Amino acid sequence: MMHITLFEDNSWSKFLPLVYTRPVGDLRIGILKISEKYQKLFQAEVHHETRVFLHGLFPPAKQEPDIRINARLLPTEELCAAINALAANESLMYQGVMLAQKKQLNEMPQVEVEFKGVPLLIQQITDLFALNSEALRLDYEMLNKSIKSSTLHPSNTVIGSVDLVYIAPGAKAHAATFNTLDGPIFIDEDAEVMEGSHIRGPFYLGEHSQLKMGTKIYGATTIGPHCKIGGEVSNSVIQGYSNKAHDGFIGNTLLGEWCNLGADTNTSNLKNNYSKVRVWNYFDNQYTDTGLTFCGLIMGDHSKCGINTMFNTGTVVGVCSNIYGGGFPPKHIPSFLWGGSEGVVEYQWSKALDTIARVLQRRNLDLTLEMIEMLRFLFESTAAHRFNPSQSQE
Repeated sequence: MMHITLFEDNSWSKFLPLVYTRPVGDLRIGILKISEKYQKLFQAEVHHETRVFLHGLFPPAKQEPDIRINARLLPTEELCAAINALAANESLMYQGVMLAQKKQLNEMPQVEVEFKGVPLLIQQITDLFALNSEALRLDYEMLNKSIKSSTLHPSNTVIGSVDLVYIAPGAKAHAATFNTLDGPIFIDEDAEVMEGSHIRGPFYLGEHSQLKMGTKIYGATTIGPHCKIGGEVSNSVIQGYSNKAHDGFIGNTLLGEWCNLGADTNTSNLKNNYSKVRVWNYFDNQYTDTGLTFCGLIMGDHSKCGINTMFNTGTVVGVCSNIYGGGFPPKHIPSFLWGGSEGVVEYQWSKALDTIARVLQRRNLDLTLEMIEMLRFLFESTAAHRFNPSQSQE
């Protein structure tokens, strides 16, 4: 079997806060995680070359890989052909960025080969929703070659082609509308679309996830496994194990795992003056222009908010923070904080860990020593961020 390692280059911090708790290659965009795309396309065993504190949860390969691939790179047919064409000691490059590298078999220096196409390379965290439409289409096309859809229940309505609706074994959908005019719809194993839901593709609903009654989905949206979603969702990516189970709107939004949005949580994704949205950038340690007119909420793993929470355009929330109260909370909320517009305090380590353990137990999962060590590192390494006013408001 081929062995592939996905390596992180010096742009990995542009994907914080989502990559506080995972390698870049473990991010989900489209239907699959980046690592899963290469695993299926190359029939390979895939490992991550990532930061040391993540090694407990993402162990490095025990042997030298056959190919190293940039974790920010999404596979296309043209790219895969170029990678397969590499000889030993050759590196595939694009405008000074290494895309892939074939195993070095001797002491000869690496030879750089320029990629002749335009790679699908995620440059910043907002690309996860900005490029999600293309990623959904590519994944659907790849997976659809080897799978056969179950029959859609006749109580549903399809606008467009029923051939662009994939229903996995065990999935349920009743009295919903599926609009494939703008892209395919993929409902994964044991997922459920409740009655009255309206879905516009491209869209992915992960394993064991659920759309509550009357949910409105606008593409391009990805909902990972084990999520409960209600209300209105537009062009958003939810990594998995997170809930937005009630009414309220999120658009151009990114949620990590184990997040929970209280009832009637709403995100602004467009400024009243229609100017470009600025977000907190961990790479530059300041607010930077995304170049986008639409950008909502970006929330790291294990963070939550109370009912009726209002998030301003381009709000960034770190890992394991709890937001509640009236008014708009700050546009940047660092990790391990508790509070909102009226002030914040540090989320005590023992209480944070206790909550995480309870949430995991609800899914019959245990809080492992490896998880605790990773979270402890994050708690300590982000301490300096918590009460710096310049990071809270623009």
